[in-house]
Amino acid sequence: MAASHTPVERMASRCTPTTARATLAFEIVGYSLHKGMGTGKYINSTPVSVGGCEWFISYYPDGITRDDSKQDGNECISVFLELVSKGADVRALFDLKLVNKATGLSLSLRSSFKSPRVFSSLDGGKNSVAVGIMKRSDLEESALLQDDCLVIECDLTVIKEPLVDETVEVQVPPSNLSDNIGNLLKTGEEADVAFKVKGEVFPAHKIVLAARSPVFKAQLYGPMRDKWRHDITVEDMLPAVFKALLHFIYTDSLPSMEDLDDDGNKEMVKHLLVAADRYALERLKLMCEGIICKSLDVESVATMLALADQHQCNRLKDACVEFLVSSNRMDDVVASQGYVNLKRSCPAVLVDILERVTKSRKI
Repeated sequence: MAASHTPVERMASRCTPTTARATLAFEIVGYSLHKGMGTGKYINSTPVSVGGCEWFISYYPDGITRDDSKQDGNECISVFLELVSKGADVRALFDLKLVNKATGLSLSLRSSFKSPRVFSSLDGGKNSVAVGIMKRSDLEESALLQDDCLVIECDLTVIKEPLVDETVEVQVPPSNLSDNIGNLLKTGEEADVAFKVKGEVFPAHKIVLAARSPVFKAQLYGPMRDKWRHDITVEDMLPAVFKALLHFIYTDSLPSMEDLDDDGNKEMVKHLLVAADRYALERLKLMCEGIICKSLDVESVATMLALADQHQCNRLKDACVEFLVSSNRMDDVVASQGYVNLKRSCPAVLVDILERVTKSRKI
């Protein structure tokens, strides 16, 4: 007897705490100009509503008046997370930190992410703040300051009273939308356009291509659409690369490339990045950038840097420059053929590398 595929019905009772989450960001422009305001003087961020309560961040450039405004005799800055709303009593998780937006570097000044902390503005608000303190010398010697700018962030989760919810759960199968659309590509059913790539033919569907790529949309439905009635020849691309491009368009995923250390797959990813840039598929382009960033080496980094510069791949470019700046094998890189080609085709990139190397030595 065949197994039943009827969805399983289950009666359940669940206690679910509801939460409201937000990141409060406070940018202190002109950090050095705010020094000397005086102990106990502060600057407030704009109040933000999270979980039905108002919150803001306070920054004390010269510390507060309490004994802990100094550590080991050193001047400190102080940062407050404060519950502004009157008569409120809430539990919250928070991570109060300093952030370098350019590098992603962050330093937590105070955190309660392991267990909630009670914020109460009842009875005069004696328990309505959380304080983070840092030595000024530690801050100024760190990479957290950028262009005399200090960025304070607080990841805040406000926990509301739990709700008891009686529900009927029905097991729902996972989405198979990408499989269904991907099958259109596999079968070629109802295809209304064909691409010829070095002798190979790839049937496709105009509406799917136009929905995914603004370049295909302009080509197939724009003023020149009569030129592309059915057969389109694609120049300067390998059939395997175009096939992978179509796979991404129809499934929003890369084709299987199990061994990304294989030279053939590395070359495929590089060509796929170029194709993604050609057809304005930004997500695919970023995916390829991410793969290449993880496989940089002395022999390839200069070539990848030239590729990044040519196709406006900022993340890949930064990764290549960081590799060169932090690598102790710069002589080997300079001796590679890729560096010779980079020097000839992209001299401006070398100027950028030189500037970054100079800055890194000053830090």
